[in-house]
Amino acid sequence: MSGEINNQVMKIIDSILLDEGMECVDLEYRREARGWVLRLYIDKKGGVTLDDCTRINQRVGRTLDVENPIETPYHFEVSSPGLTRPLKTERDFVKYQNRLVKVKTTEPIGNQRQFKGRLLRVVTEGIEIEMDGKVFHIPFQSIAKARLELEF
Repeated sequence: MSGEINNQVMKIIDSILLDEGMECVDLEYRREARGWVLRLYIDKKGGVTLDDCTRINQRVGRTLDVENPIETPYHFEVSSPGLTRPLKTERDFVKYQNRLVKVKTTEPIGNQRQFKGRLLRVVTEGIEIEMDGKVFHIPFQSIAKARLELEF
């Protein structure tokens, strides 16, 4: 059900984000202790400010109130993806080549399911990560979660 709601919400808010020069990094609709939450993570070139989040919250919030794609009461939040942003699309992986990433896979690759290393490149249907001097090929369909890691 949350996938269907996410699709409906994205159709409604896509033009607003485009108009604002923003991209949707992630959209979550889930039940939490305080009830249902719709959480929108946005980004733009140069990063997102608190003013950006406030403006998007107001514009998207008003539009969602009018369109009403979600029947149950929910809290709406807009946030930056942070320094350890998730990597969801092939475009994300291309954009963050040569950065430190953490990837969890759905099935073991070389007897492991967690990889933390340098994202070398995007290759046919997957990515290559260098970890401890070895290069691992991870198919896109095997990636359960991926995110940037902080570099010190």
